[in-house]
Amino acid sequence: MRLKQFTFWLTIAGAFYGCSSNQKKQEQQVPMRSVVVPKFNSDSAYFFVEKQVKFGPRVPGTKSHTQAADYFISSFKKYGADVVVQDFEAITWDNQKVPLKNIIASYNPKAQKRILLAAHWDTRPFADKDEVKKNAPFDGANDGASGVGVLLEIARVMNAANKPDVGVDLILFDGEDWGKDSSTGQESKIQMPEGFEDWWCLGSQYWAKHKHQKNYSAYFGILLDMVGSKHAQFLREGGSLEYAPTVVEKVWNTATRLGYTDYFVKTNVEGITDDHVYVNEMAKIPMIDIVHYQIGIGFFGDYHHSQKDNLSIISKETLGAVGNTLLNVVYYEQ
Repeated sequence: MRLKQFTFWLTIAGAFYGCSSNQKKQEQQVPMRSVVVPKFNSDSAYFFVEKQVKFGPRVPGTKSHTQAADYFISSFKKYGADVVVQDFEAITWDNQKVPLKNIIASYNPKAQKRILLAAHWDTRPFADKDEVKKNAPFDGANDGASGVGVLLEIARVMNAANKPDVGVDLILFDGEDWGKDSSTGQESKIQMPEGFEDWWCLGSQYWAKHKHQKNYSAYFGILLDMVGSKHAQFLREGGSLEYAPTVVEKVWNTATRLGYTDYFVKTNVEGITDDHVYVNEMAKIPMIDIVHYQIGIGFFGDYHHSQKDNLSIISKETLGAVGNTLLNVVYYEQ
């Protein structure tokens, strides 16, 4: 993923959220209905992250990529989901033809009101931000595996506990992270293939134009990207605020209610190009991005696209904060 500006929203964000004190009082007076929300198991989520790392870097076209896909599909089926796999080929910015898979797991498939939760599962093929080995593969423990680990645990929990009132679709997007090599600064020498608008986020662009179900839509979506590092903070990303401000409020208010204000910080920052952009613009589904923002560095952290992105930076507490927040958002939706 890469940075993208959403200057219009950031200009008016303060005014929009500066609602009147009377309105806030009215909202606070509405009693919260009683809902039994199953508990997210952060140990289990960590296991799912570790399992992916043990496969090796999930670079499209490799054995590790195939093994991971098989594991995701079998796991979702074991956890009671209706599973659809989208197989397709794509051309990367450096003219590689790669086999990709979007994996969709659906719960309560007959429900008309649906919530979409997503993450990308592929690993970038080179550590172009590494200080030493810019062509080396890397684990992608946070960049890819953490979001998938949270979604696998949500699938396990929903299958084992009471089901939410709404339908839930979990999508693992492939081909998100094979964008331009930042270590060389070179632009692509080939023309963008028809049907795609960017070298990043290939899986979400493909899904947005070839949905797994005819006329599929969702009430809203939440994208997870790099949601497992120690002491992570998730600031309100500019694109999310522009596309789906009420969903941002819903998620960050839920996190506040659960005591996760150290993680979900109510500060607005610039936007990035990530899978949620194409779900919003192409699929017309309002989706937000929960993505790590490191104060003083910006999005992604100092381990981004480097060999530092390994299990040593993953925190069970961070995974738990994200997973419990999502479960509460889903189960409180009617």
